[in-house]
Amino acid sequence: MAKEELMEFEGVVTDVLPEGRYRVRLSNDHELIAYTAGRMKKNRIRTLVGDRVTVEVSPYDLDKGRLTFRHRDPSAPTGGPPGGQRRGGPPNRRR
Repeated sequence: MAKEELMEFEGVVTDVLPEGRYRVRLSNDHELIAYTAGRMKKNRIRTLVGDRVTVEVSPYDLDKGRLTFRHRDPSAPTGGPPGGQRRGGPPNRRR
């Protein structure tokens, strides 16, 4: 196994900790501490308790990882305004 190879697991966030860290329970019942990946911070992706996530784990330390992806929940509401219209006025009309 090369040094750069990371293992990917899916899990569920069980606790939100300070400084962008989370406690995640993996599908094999292993629990670890994970931090938010830079791309998730850059795009302001919020992660809450109960979210399904993908975690990268180094083979050298199996108790720490990095959150790389938050899976969408189809039943959760989207962040946009209701009705799909933009805020601040009537919908665009062609003149």
